[in-house]
Amino acid sequence: MNFNGLAVWLDAQNGLYLANVTTPTEAFPWTSAPAYLVRDNDRAYGHAFRSRVRAMGIRDRPISPGSPWQNAYVERLIGTVRRECLDRLLIFGEAHLRRVLASYAAYYNQVRTHLALGKDTPLGRAVQQSGVIVAIPILSGLHHHYVRI
Repeated sequence: MNFNGLAVWLDAQNGLYLANVTTPTEAFPWTSAPAYLVRDNDRAYGHAFRSRVRAMGIRDRPISPGSPWQNAYVERLIGTVRRECLDRLLIFGEAHLRRVLASYAAYYNQVRTHLALGKDTPLGRAVQQSGVIVAIPILSGLHHHYVRI
């Protein structure tokens, strides 16, 4: 099977996961697969992909053709990843892309504040009351983590 794509998924306990995958089995970090796969109708999801997903016990739920609003959360997240990360970096191959996505996912879950979470991070963080503020560069200075030491 030849499938190359960006897998994006949200886990309520562990935050955001991003991966460049070649098979559906690479896309899930858990020991058991999710019950449903909501996806668009891209031609990359051929017969082999659908067969593998079905064999894994996942119910395939493609959205209606030409209806990205049916998958609004993922479309928003992919747009955020593109705007805040991928549009600003040159990627030099699959291994580099995997490192960049892993670094961005860690930043997104542990450092980046979210208005919907009351300006906290998905994994939470302690409030630092005193100390000198230091900027720690992330993704070669594309983003920064500000901490007190």
